[in-house]
Amino acid sequence: MSAKTQEGFPDVDNSGIEQPSESMKTASRSDSFVSPGMPPLTYSKKRISMFEFWPTWVMYLPVVLQWLLLSIRHRSLTLPLVANPKLELSGMVGVPKSELLAQASGHCAEATLTWFVHTINDKALETQVEIIKSTMEEYDLSFPVVCKPDIGCRGSGVKLVKNEEQLLRYLRAYPAGSGVMVQRLASHEAEAGVFFVREPNEKAGKIVSLALKYMPYVVGNGKDTLAKLIENDERASQLQHLYLERHKDRLDDVIPENEPYRLVFSASHCRGAVFKDANKYITEALTARINEIMSDLPEFYYGRLDIKFPSIEELQAGRGIEIVEINTASSESLHIWDSDTPLSTAVGSLLYQYKTLFTLGSQNRKRGFKTPGVLQFYRHWQKERRLKEFYPETD
Repeated sequence: MSAKTQEGFPDVDNSGIEQPSESMKTASRSDSFVSPGMPPLTYSKKRISMFEFWPTWVMYLPVVLQWLLLSIRHRSLTLPLVANPKLELSGMVGVPKSELLAQASGHCAEATLTWFVHTINDKALETQVEIIKSTMEEYDLSFPVVCKPDIGCRGSGVKLVKNEEQLLRYLRAYPAGSGVMVQRLASHEAEAGVFFVREPNEKAGKIVSLALKYMPYVVGNGKDTLAKLIENDERASQLQHLYLERHKDRLDDVIPENEPYRLVFSASHCRGAVFKDANKYITEALTARINEIMSDLPEFYYGRLDIKFPSIEELQAGRGIEIVEINTASSESLHIWDSDTPLSTAVGSLLYQYKTLFTLGSQNRKRGFKTPGVLQFYRHWQKERRLKEFYPETD
């Protein structure tokens, strides 16, 4: 996407904060304001569920126990790591995003937002910025672009980079040898997570979960500072630890009346985005389009597509889909983080997912694919963990 502002899409100014277009300045409350193309955001119960921000290990303890039991039954501790057999470790941990995206062709490659990877080297950062700019020209990219680590998870290190100076600052965080993915900014702001599963012996797969990813906003009243608006918001007030540090340079600013202020750029749950179950929007047309796209990603049977789309109507029709990222074996069905989802349903979904990984792994093992060793998994986990220590704060 070029720097030119599209209708209904927030402008981006030099401060790094997206500025709403005139057509977007109509909301009076944060709940009533949503990104263009998204259906209304509604809560039937509370703004945050009891378990929504529990430590990861607590939510995944039942999964670990199930994993051990299924490992005994299938006589393999690493069987899920061949669920997507053309991808190392099925992409579970420590595998570059580019390794999977490079395998895409046809419809899948066309739907994916243009990207390339720059490997940090020992040249001066100013020189590397010039190299990246030159590569951007080759790919018909211009600022702003999205930068993120090639090896990363849960939205770590994702930044909206608007100029050379910001790119230079972004590169400083990375150690030599690590990869930075530079990607086109999407044409649309509406976003969803589509969880896709296909059996190896089946031509078509199915969407097992669809969740809408809402960006959190507070809406100005012309009197209160940003800090006060966050404090007074029903949801944001419970997540101040996520928002205050990120917006520390703007906390004393008074937000104009009826102007929405976006608290998160990257639609990651752990960064404070709002996820809502959207399974009711799954249609035959959408399923057919996802199958068309995924048919051009060889030997891929399990994962979540993070996509942008023009409107909920276009999404249901399977049109205008832009793939931001394809998450693999460690990805989640995002409807579990809907504040209205019961704990039993969320845990049940996680157990279903990892049982499915074992089922797919078993089928692929019978097809001749060899399961990796535990040591290989451990080395990749250690590599990802070390790299995450360097990544800059996510927008």
